[in-house]
Amino acid sequence: MDIVLFGPPGAGKGTQAQKLSQKYGIPQISTGDILRANVKAGTALGLEAKKYMDAGSLVPDNVLIGIIKNRLIEADCENGFLLDGYPRTIPQAVALSGILDEIKKPIDAVINIAVPNSLLVERLSGRWMCSCGASHHVVFNPPKVKGVCDACGANLFQRPDDTSEAVSNRLEVYQKQTAPLIDYYKEKGQLKDVDGTKDIDVVFAEIDKLVAPFK
Repeated sequence: MDIVLFGPPGAGKGTQAQKLSQKYGIPQISTGDILRANVKAGTALGLEAKKYMDAGSLVPDNVLIGIIKNRLIEADCENGFLLDGYPRTIPQAVALSGILDEIKKPIDAVINIAVPNSLLVERLSGRWMCSCGASHHVVFNPPKVKGVCDACGANLFQRPDDTSEAVSNRLEVYQKQTAPLIDYYKEKGQLKDVDGTKDIDVVFAEIDKLVAPFK
């Protein structure tokens, strides 16, 4: 099965991708992971990408799609793959389609985890971290003592990208760049929506039901 999984920040893509990967034995592929792997391995495309990453710039689509193509033709993708958070724009989707046609691995389904913005802001802006690595959430996993880590007793802190202002900005970028992919894949008859407001296991069961016919 060849699956694309996308949704806004806070929708739970990473969690669901991990569960699908474990159940079906197909690799979960995220652009961040394969970029870092190529940079570490010193591949030609990795070195090219590193120039942009070191400068704090986005890696151009032509470099990124080359890295993705090389990943998709690796042996562990023979029985399928799960693209987590890619493509993010219409041009990336068009480029990906060309690559998949070339390697004869068409997309079976595009799963869109839909969650309203109000809940996304609540999920993302309510997270508080600890230097020991533990995390808490003011609604879903509140600490026993406000502002204090249950695990080690240290003071909790909020990451800059988890503030409500930063979260709103991330969601605005998503709506402008990535949300148009919903119509793009819907026109192709590949889009399948899943209600991401439900419990993690319920969401997984719904996704599993949609992708199971392609195994």
